[in-house]
Amino acid sequence: MTLVRERRHQQALRLALPPPSPSTDRKQRTHLPALSPATSPDSPCIENLSELEKLAVLGHGNGGTVYKVCHKKTSLVYALKVLRFNHNAIANRQQAAREAEILKLVDSPYIIRCHGVLDNGLMDEDSGGDLCFLMEYMEEGSLHDMLRARQRLPEQVIASVARRVLQGLEYLHGMQIVHRDIKPSNLLINGRGEVKIADFGVSDVVAGTCETCDSYMGTCAYMSPERFDPERWGRDGSDGFAGDVWSLGVVVLQCHMGRFPLIGPGQRPDWTTLMCVISFGERLDMPETASAEFQSFVSACLEKDWRKRATVAELLHHPFVDTSYCSSAEDLIDYVLHG
Repeated sequence: MTLVRERRHQQALRLALPPPSPSTDRKQRTHLPALSPATSPDSPCIENLSELEKLAVLGHGNGGTVYKVCHKKTSLVYALKVLRFNHNAIANRQQAAREAEILKLVDSPYIIRCHGVLDNGLMDEDSGGDLCFLMEYMEEGSLHDMLRARQRLPEQVIASVARRVLQGLEYLHGMQIVHRDIKPSNLLINGRGEVKIADFGVSDVVAGTCETCDSYMGTCAYMSPERFDPERWGRDGSDGFAGDVWSLGVVVLQCHMGRFPLIGPGQRPDWTTLMCVISFGERLDMPETASAEFQSFVSACLEKDWRKRATVAELLHHPFVDTSYCSSAEDLIDYVLHG
């Protein structure tokens, strides 16, 4: 495997992805691009995976495994996301190609940095193979890890996380990218108290309307009503961005309650239960222990009709995420380390 470097092009976003062929009597081929989105001096010059030493498994998800790795020459630590393909996983390869293209384009302090993509070249229906994303390492883990350790978070910490995620979504939506899988395990924290959006495995680029967001890609528990039940809530005219706002609202409420908030403590988050709650359920009652600002913010995110849901731009001006209320990065990391 080799790492091929390209210059970043911040031009109009265009993805050249081959559509799946309906034919079954010939080989279908998907090119997985070899690229490096990073142009900063701290990006490693790696030509082979043998230059990396695996230190630990960080997690699993979206058909892959994430490892903590060390670059043997420099001793720098990175996260390596490895996607493994079965011989018939054409759709998965195409989504991986889309993820690689998205990672090539994004450059924001609120988005996890990808230093490069390593692949084994052309993949077709007769070959498997790996696609590896060399990512920056976020040493304090994820928001999911923080919730598992602390159960519930103070409002000022939640506000700080929410503001940083909103800034990341503002950047992504400005690039016409919908994330589609905002959840605690995809929000990572580093030793400087920075929160960054990670995992673009089910993300997509939209233009006008969200034509490719109809599939149940992502995590159902955090899906918005219009994604879960488009017939009832309507998708015509939706660009998909409102779905990211809904997911953030669920995350924020989860941070306050210390558990997944849309169902009761004894309920299982299976598809049928989630459908009933997300599509047909009444508006959620806000926790009495929460401030008025918190309740207003979450209510604006969890408006079932996406046309009435607050936008990222509107939420960035909400009192709940005002910088005078949010924890600073130093306070956030102090909380992560010491509680």
